[in-house]
Amino acid sequence: MKQYNAIKAKHPGALLLFRVGDFYETFGEDAIKASKILEITLTKRGNGTASEVALAGFPHHSLDTYLPRLVRAGQRVAICDQLEDPKMVKGIVKRGVTELVTPGVSFNDHVLEVKRNNYLASVQFGKDFTGISFLDISTGEFLTAQGDNSYIEKLLINFNPSEIIYSKAKKQLFEQHFGDKYNTYCLDEWVYSYDYGYDLLTKHFGTSSLKGFGVENLPEGIVAAGAVFYYLAETEHKEVKHIVNLSRIEEEKYMWLDRFTARNLELVYPQNAEAIPLIQILDKTLTPMGGRMLKKWMLLPLKEKKPIEERLNVVDAMVKDEDLLKGLTQELRHIGDLERLISKVAVRRVNPREMLQLKRALEHIRPVKAILEQSSIEALKKLAEQLNNCELLTEKISKEIKNDPPVVTNQGNIIQDGINQELDDLRKIAFSGKDYLIQIQQREVERTGISSLKIAYNKVFGYYLEVTNAHKDKVPADWIRKQTLVNAERYITEELKNYEEKILNAEDKIFQIEQRLFNEMVIFAEDYVLPVQQNARAIAVIDCLASFAQTAVSNNYVKPTINESKGLVIKEGRHPVIEQQLPPGESYVPNDIFLDDSSCQIIIITGPNMAGKSALLRQTALIVLLAQIGSFVPASSAEIGLVDKIFTRVGASDNLSKGESTFMVEMTETASILNNLSERSLVLMDEIGRGTSTYDGISIAWSIVEYLHSHPKYRAKTLFATHYHELNQLANDFPRIKNFNVSVKEVGNKVVFMRKLKEGGSEHSFGIHVAQMAGMPNPVVLRANEIMHHLEKEKVSNNSDDKIKDIPKNNFQLQLFEPSDPGFEKARELLKKIDINTISPVEALLKLNEIKLMLTEKESSIK
Repeated sequence: MKQYNAIKAKHPGALLLFRVGDFYETFGEDAIKASKILEITLTKRGNGTASEVALAGFPHHSLDTYLPRLVRAGQRVAICDQLEDPKMVKGIVKRGVTELVTPGVSFNDHVLEVKRNNYLASVQFGKDFTGISFLDISTGEFLTAQGDNSYIEKLLINFNPSEIIYSKAKKQLFEQHFGDKYNTYCLDEWVYSYDYGYDLLTKHFGTSSLKGFGVENLPEGIVAAGAVFYYLAETEHKEVKHIVNLSRIEEEKYMWLDRFTARNLELVYPQNAEAIPLIQILDKTLTPMGGRMLKKWMLLPLKEKKPIEERLNVVDAMVKDEDLLKGLTQELRHIGDLERLISKVAVRRVNPREMLQLKRALEHIRPVKAILEQSSIEALKKLAEQLNNCELLTEKISKEIKNDPPVVTNQGNIIQDGINQELDDLRKIAFSGKDYLIQIQQREVERTGISSLKIAYNKVFGYYLEVTNAHKDKVPADWIRKQTLVNAERYITEELKNYEEKILNAEDKIFQIEQRLFNEMVIFAEDYVLPVQQNARAIAVIDCLASFAQTAVSNNYVKPTINESKGLVIKEGRHPVIEQQLPPGESYVPNDIFLDDSSCQIIIITGPNMAGKSALLRQTALIVLLAQIGSFVPASSAEIGLVDKIFTRVGASDNLSKGESTFMVEMTETASILNNLSERSLVLMDEIGRGTSTYDGISIAWSIVEYLHSHPKYRAKTLFATHYHELNQLANDFPRIKNFNVSVKEVGNKVVFMRKLKEGGSEHSFGIHVAQMAGMPNPVVLRANEIMHHLEKEKVSNNSDDKIKDIPKNNFQLQLFEPSDPGFEKARELLKKIDINTISPVEALLKLNEIKLMLTEKESSIK
């Protein structure tokens, strides 16, 4: 326990897994936490004594099962192993922390998600800007950026790091700007200094400056990135040769999606459990690298015409050439996670089976390269050039590693025969021992003429030769007598003793030699980290583009036209997610959208609830976004004038934990849009102002539309869905505002949603019909209808207060007859006397007529 406490003191913030024999044990508070998270038994050590301590543990071979659960629960886990063989030590075995696994720093396959990057983020608050750095240690991807806090928050939401580190002194500042929803860890303030960070980075990359990485002018970004290297050393991750580059997140290259838009459009994560995000429709990638890259592409759409068209041309070639797409997908599905495999090589955590996977992945690079080289598309040929077959490495692994090696390196059976003479000899000794002994026996029989000679073994002498007394005079002089029996004698020879030593030590030596040879191979493979990482990136790009092509073919998407205009023309556009969820046989109703900055800058869309206004807004944004990540789009044609920012204000959500109402959230999001407009922005606003009173809501919505139309600098393309039909008036006063509505058809008393956008405003919201469809109790629907007709009838009156006062009062008893009325009493008595089971239809009609006359008389008397 003294040893445990000393190690625990060095890692106070971590849950310590302490190796004791065949178990990992936790003690004290750690044991209580572990037992709850892992659902394992909590016991006590030193029960009832002064040194009593809580205890919980699990077998060491179950580490891969339990470790991920601890890390996903947000725990930092220090793994303390035995550093020497207990058999060779008297007293307490030397122990030490071999790895500190945190949510953001792990190589464990069971902790990592296959198609998701596992980022560690580091945040540095400067005077003017905030710096941020992201590292995925499992792939070696290392990024940095700096900007204002809203930009940093947007990056945090998009990259969704598993863990964030920052200075202890900035704890309050961090929580004020970014909340407390992340796994965080605080470092000492001195770690976040420019000189220290700069020095760590230049030492790691072996450069005199950071100019070559294009980050020299990001001081806060450099500080944040430097702290990452400090943290890696602190968590015992000292092998980091696979981190070969520090890239700047180039804000100017990517479309701006504010933090609300990525959430509102459900690009990567759904807003509720039943919803399907866009990525689920789009992701047909066959490699983990492709899946991870696709997520980044979706959250960082391009805004430059050339790279977008390059991607679109590749997708077009794949869509048109079925053999090209089929050939690539057949090879891609065998490649696996090349990026994480080579990272494991660099940090020397690769096992023999993974080394074999690396070889198989590299073997499938060759045919991919050949397929791309045959293409006439320049972008595909460029990708082919980036692929390196790494033939020498592939050959070496094929030649030296067995086809079915174990996962661990200390069990032998890794290296092929014929690679190392000593290893081959030892294997012969260890696994062909009997044959060798028979050879010695036969040879000695021939040499001595003792036909009854036999070789045997016991624990006292080891291997020996046994000769009966009848032949003992034939024993050669070089044999050494060890034992005399009644009718025989036992001898040993130098050869037999050497062989015995060999056979007893062979297995240990085999394991040592195989481990040495495997380590040499890992060192040899380390020289290929850069080319294999480049392969992984190129394969990820090919995989993403093949995924786009596959989706385009499956879902009938078309190639969009990208231009530098400020227009947006979509013919028969569809919502990519909703159309995939429709019941069989039902087709999606497509719609056209035309927006530009000269004739139709703002479209006000009215129409009832459930008619499809929100879907229309979202599908427009998604079509633009799909086009600018290089994908085909769900439409019959689309001309996209490059958009540099997409803003959305859709859906209602409270942030009660921060004391913000639905309306406050709505106004905050709207303010963010109006303060960040540009000339190429696409703005989508749904039901602005509905969180407050009607007149407040109309006033705010009206004012926002006017502001967007008359902005002194920018004419942002806008779709504005609303229930306030009064806003239709704006089209008469402003030239670039047009009214459209999502049409419905009234059939009798029912409403049929046509889901078609047509020109002109709408007068009705049909909210009561929707309430009825939702199963609202009939009396509530009837009463709502009565009030609505009264208000509509009184529209001509200017005095709205009188109108409200005059709403007909409801009788909440909801009785059919007033008990005090004699006419009603007569009708009631008549109904009581009727026997429904015996009355004929004609009699029933006569009785009904009689009741009607009674009630008519009553009404006329009232008048």
